[in-house]
This record gives sequence, C-alpha cells and structure tokens, in this order.
Amino acid sequence: MAKSKTVYVCSQCGESFPKWMGQCPNCHAWNTLSEYKVEEGVSARYGSDRHRSQAIIESTEVKDLSSVQAEGLPRILTGLREFDRVMGGGLVPGGVSLIGGDPGIGKSTLLLQVTARLVGRGMKTLYVSGEESAGQVAMRAKRLELRPDGIRLMSEIQLETIEQVIVAEKPDFVVIDSIQTIFSSELNSAPGSVSQVRECAARLTRLAKTSGTTLVFVGHVTKEGSLAGPRVLEHIVDTVLYFEGDTHSNFRLIRAFKNRFGAVNELGVFGMTDHGLRGVSNPSAIFLSEYRESVPGSVILVTQEGTRPLLVEIQALVDDSHSPTPKRLSVGLDLQRLSMLLAVLHRHAGVSCFDQDVFVNAVGGMKISEPATDLAVLLAIISSIRNRALPKGLVVFGEIGLAGEVRPAPRGQERLREAAKLGFSRAIIPRANKPKEPIEGLEVIPVDKLSEAVAAVQGME
Repeated sequence: MAKSKTVYVCSQCGESFPKWMGQCPNCHAWNTLSEYKVEEGVSARYGSDRHRSQAIIESTEVKDLSSVQAEGLPRILTGLREFDRVMGGGLVPGGVSLIGGDPGIGKSTLLLQVTARLVGRGMKTLYVSGEESAGQVAMRAKRLELRPDGIRLMSEIQLETIEQVIVAEKPDFVVIDSIQTIFSSELNSAPGSVSQVRECAARLTRLAKTSGTTLVFVGHVTKEGSLAGPRVLEHIVDTVLYFEGDTHSNFRLIRAFKNRFGAVNELGVFGMTDHGLRGVSNPSAIFLSEYRESVPGSVILVTQEGTRPLLVEIQALVDDSHSPTPKRLSVGLDLQRLSMLLAVLHRHAGVSCFDQDVFVNAVGGMKISEPATDLAVLLAIISSIRNRALPKGLVVFGEIGLAGEVRPAPRGQERLREAAKLGFSRAIIPRANKPKEPIEGLEVIPVDKLSEAVAAVQGME
C-alpha cells in the first residue's frame, strides 16, 4: 500500500512544495499554499522508470514538421448553437473539456440537455453522476422534458469501475459529474484531494485520447470563483469553460477561458426556463437598459467577446463623498483600471472626482476585461457628474492612454455594423477605427483625444 506524505500546493499555479512558505516561489503569489496529503510511489503502477523509458523510445517516432499533414478537426454539432459557439464550432472527438460554475447555476442541466441532443443524433453517450443518484437525474430529465431513451446513466464514483464501463460501452460522449467526487482505490486519500483529482483526471484523459471519446468534466469552484483542486487540472484538458452571471437572474453566460480547438473568450448566452437552458438569439438585447429615454450616467458600449460583438450598457454614478476616503466600486469592470481612468480624466479633461464616490456597473452581469471600455466608462462618469443624459442612439468604444489619446480597438468594423443593425445612429470611436466606406444609417465621429470625445458629446446636447 502506498504511503502518504504531506505537501503544500499553490492554489494559483498548482506547484507543490515540501514545506509551507508565505510566498509561492513559482508564481510569487502570497498565502496560496495549502496542506494536502498525497501518495508516494504512485508511478509504480505504470512500471519502473527504466521500463517506461524504453517503451517510450520504442513507440515514439520523431517526424519532420513539414511531413505532417495539417488536417481539419471533425466537429460534432450538439444542436445547441450557443454551446457549439463556445466550443469553437462543436465538440471534437477525443477532446476533453472542463466546465465550472457556482452551485445551482445550471452545469448539470446543460450537460444533460447536450447528452439528450447527441442521443437524438444517433451517438452513444454515458452520463456518470457522482453527486446525484440515478433517480435524481431521472427527475431532472423529466422536468426538462427530455427523452430518456438511449441515455446511458451510471451513478458511480470509483475510477476503476468507470474505466471498465467506458471500455466496455465504447461511448462517443461521456460526462463526469463531477471530477471532485471520483476516487481511485489505489490511492489512500479522500475524494476531492489534490492527488485524487489529478490522478483521476489524468487517467480519464488518457483513456479519452486513446479511444476517441469526447469527455466533459464538471468541476467545483471556490468562493473566489476559480476551479477547486489543483491548477494542473486546467492544463490537462483541452477546453475550460466557466458559467458566469447571477444565479438569481434568468440568464446564464458561458465563457471559454481556454480552447485548443477554437477562440478564447468566446461567449455563449442562455436563458433559464422551466424546460432547461435555451440559447439567446440576440444577446445584446438583454444587456441594454429597459429605459425608453436616456438617463444620466448611462452609455452604450460595443464590446467584442471572442468573435461576437455585443452591445452592453455601462452605468456610472458619481455622488458627494461623506468619508475622508472616497469609494471606488466597479462591478463587471477592472477596479484598478477605473482608478487610472479617473486620473486621466482629471489630467486631460479637467474633471476631478477626488471628493466624490464613483460607482461603475456593467449591466446584465457581464464581466468585461478588454481596454476598449475606457471611453465608455469616462463618458458615463462625465454624464453622471453633470447630470445630463447622453444623446439617444449613441454608441461608444475605444481605449484611453495615459496621455489622453484614444487608441483603436480590434474588429472595429464588426462593432459598428452590429450597432447599426440594432438601430443606433451615432458612434464615437477612435480615428484609427474609422471605416473606409460609410455604414448606412450610422454617423461615425472619429476622435484622437479624450478632450475631443468630451467636446463631441457636448456638441450633441
């Protein structure tokens, strides 16, 4: 029986160390080392180092890159367009994905729907439930009005049994719900420990790659919103998806943070209904305000999420501060970047907020990280300070530099076409993004500096 030893694993990078340290020597993060029990001699199951090295030498063929044919990967469409979009055009045979999110946000619901869709397309599937009984999964399928015929279901948490069933059944698509509940009898540690999660994920991944089975792991998340367990789990899989959005809202967002077969930061938008998740055909509509008239502190931003342009409402509220330290709060946007933008606003536009609280929000639960939001945020702040609404039908995008210049954003043409398609009539954009040919129904106002954008807005009032 393998002996256990104590190691300290960094929650940020997954590196392990024999003793505790305040700062991780690998990623330099502070207070991220946690104590875990791991097994010694695990590699003995795969043979000695000498024999394993000899087997690798005999089975490995070194090729010249020019002799390797770059073939397109076949795609398996699930029928859920938003899910296929996030996956980069559909599932890939032999691909391994990891999907995480808060409890109750809809991970199991989505994957059960995907499983049912694939069965309807003639594929063999296997749903392994480690957290719920077979009866609970059947109740969910009944509530979602899914046809249970052909969905192979197994309520099991032992790795060796799951491997045997996959080899015997030879399914095309397998769901492991969740990887933190699976354990190997060859290890002494409890399910969910670093050694168990890492070992079970690695063995199932090898099985998927050799058999061509598409595999999806469901992963738990910590209170900070990151995937629980070792960070190395994200490096093993091909695709990492996160559920975003408020669990109290009817809308769910799925974002791809890693995808070896498609675009990163691709976004899928779903609506939660009584019969499961349904794709949203026009996601820009859910991120726009329900106000019929323009209100102070509100501006429409055209952001780019993966290959999809989205229109999102940015709201700002600036009020007199009643404390020595004014508050700076940002929801869905980078708080540190907000502090920098306020300094640029004071220096290059003459608008100061040193004695006022500033609150900024991206409507709809969106999390936007691209710098093209800068111009929209500052114009919303100016609108709130002056208590004057921006003109109706105006959209904005552009990055702001420390010198007050307005820098271009990628895919500016697609952003403008999306705004025109939704009925917006004017756009303030960086001059470098000015289209060579006019866009029908859209007046484009190019600017080089922040002061020019502020003057353009004042001229519209």
